[in-house]
Amino acid sequence: MIVLGIETSCDETATAIVSADRRILSNVILSQIEEHRPYEGVVPEIAARSHLDHIDGLVTRALDEAGVDWGDLDGIAATAGPGLIGGVLVGLTMAKAIAMVHGLPLVGVNHLEGHALTARLSDGIDFPYLLLLVSGGHCQVLAVEGVGRYRRYGGTVDDAAGEAFDKTATLLRLGYPGGPALERAAADGDASRFALPRPMLGRPGCDFSFSGLKTAVRHAVAALPDGKASPRDAVDLAASFQEAVAAVLADRAGNAMRRFREEFPGGGRFVVAGGVAANRRIRAVLADAASAHGMTFGAPPPALCTDNAAMIAWAGIERLRLGLSDGIDLAARPRWPLDELRGTSEDRP
Repeated sequence: MIVLGIETSCDETATAIVSADRRILSNVILSQIEEHRPYEGVVPEIAARSHLDHIDGLVTRALDEAGVDWGDLDGIAATAGPGLIGGVLVGLTMAKAIAMVHGLPLVGVNHLEGHALTARLSDGIDFPYLLLLVSGGHCQVLAVEGVGRYRRYGGTVDDAAGEAFDKTATLLRLGYPGGPALERAAADGDASRFALPRPMLGRPGCDFSFSGLKTAVRHAVAALPDGKASPRDAVDLAASFQEAVAAVLADRAGNAMRRFREEFPGGGRFVVAGGVAANRRIRAVLADAASAHGMTFGAPPPALCTDNAAMIAWAGIERLRLGLSDGIDLAARPRWPLDELRGTSEDRP
């Protein structure tokens, strides 16, 4: 089985060709960083127009790089949500047109499920496993029992970890995109200089909170001479912030690991996915936490942690294997919780 994947949920226009034997035949990503840099954040209208301008060429490029033609495809998978609705509509409409013209099954993929199943593409792991999904818009921990079968243990009560990274980077004037810029700055910083809070650390449950941590960084900057962070202050604050986030993620995930081991005695794998999972320090802290709880740690390669179409194509393959596809009337969704997904063919209404 060979599937074309299309991802346009935010500010990357991405296409990929993936096979059922876990080979990524092509994985094309066009970033819009320079278009959004002046605004230090993603502008939805600019993102949607850029997707529209480039999607045709990127689909052709994915086919060319994979060395396949339309007749070699067994299905089309595209992100149907959640995400910026204008962008999602561009990719999903393109996928519908291809499916209709070439008589191929269409799979509307939940973007979060794309992240959730990536470790099965990169490492071939089996169900069940515990997943920490951390990105710019999402922060949640779930037991992954199967395709479309997710048991949510906890999530953020305010901001996502990735959003906190981006906003803190903006406050410290570290550059755009904020997450990678902050990680680079933190590498040269003293993480012990600023005593930042660890929200919810040590509390029962698996929920997260990062809003107060962002506020603490703002107060720390305001307390500096002239209320501004020098280059030395900025790297030290970046390191202190990153260490606080890592500690919180490890603590909350630790509670989830204990619960997961009780509910799934045979499951021993902990996976982190999403854009924040590309952060090397956070990977290291989470790997240590998994080891302390007797679980095997896993994370997709950094290139498959950030938004990409290979994960969308793979999620499409997983669903097509179960006989799951969608009609041409499938609607794009700006919000789409994982627990609203349908799983096996027996779960279909």
